[in-house]
Amino acid sequence: MCLAIPAKIIEVLPGTEQAAVVEVAGVRRKIGVGLIEEEQPKSGDWVLIHVGFALSKISEEQAQEQMEMLTLLGESHAALEEVRGYGLGEAEAAGVSLKSKDAPDRNR
Repeated sequence: MCLAIPAKIIEVLPGTEQAAVVEVAGVRRKIGVGLIEEEQPKSGDWVLIHVGFALSKISEEQAQEQMEMLTLLGESHAALEEVRGYGLGEAEAAGVSLKSKDAPDRNR
């Protein structure tokens, strides 16, 4: 199933307007925002993401409704797993902590 997951932009990465760090339920990941660059994404904005790319900006209310819908459909766990699967790349190198404080340590 294809999921569009609501996420809050934490930071548009310095030196680029093509990447940002977002948070979904405590999980932070780097995503591409080039598809919505004309909407000028910034910290605090909410976006719908799919396979590591922001598809559109949405309101906080729409984000809440989307997460509730995913929960009702039993897809909230799958959404979080998808977000956890996004690559780290430049954001990790830039010192942005992308690991959720509640995420299991996979190095154990």
